[in-house]
Amino acid sequence: MVDVNLALEVKEMTEKGTMKDDPKNILKLMELMKQVSGEDEDLKEELEDMDTITGQMVVTDKDFKYWFSAGDGAFDYAEGENDDPSFTMKANWETMAGMMSGEVDGTAAYMSGDLVIEGNLQDVMTYTEVMRLAVEAMQKLGQ
Repeated sequence: MVDVNLALEVKEMTEKGTMKDDPKNILKLMELMKQVSGEDEDLKEELEDMDTITGQMVVTDKDFKYWFSAGDGAFDYAEGENDDPSFTMKANWETMAGMMSGEVDGTAAYMSGDLVIEGNLQDVMTYTEVMRLAVEAMQKLGQ
């Protein structure tokens, strides 16, 4: 079940632009995504049909790291490092927050060198699709 208060908090942070005030706010977004992944049929189906990918995210100027895992029907995340990510994304907070809010295009950030990606690029593309479906599912909550 999706925590309505968490959904409202994330929506408010997104609308007011305060999501980027603190990197730890990403963890609230990840928790909402985890909850939504158990409720939204399209997202559940995507997660069930894909092999597990694990992404490590590193905010280079804020000493903040988190990881997520998606696939085989599940979505999980935690602050800190994962021992065996299939890819790692590194960027400063401005770039990372901009990508999370949709203000920064990830491909453009990668091409300009603002985003460094190490590891399996196919898994990065899968991550992008999962995030797109998760955003769509979270937007349905407000309807």
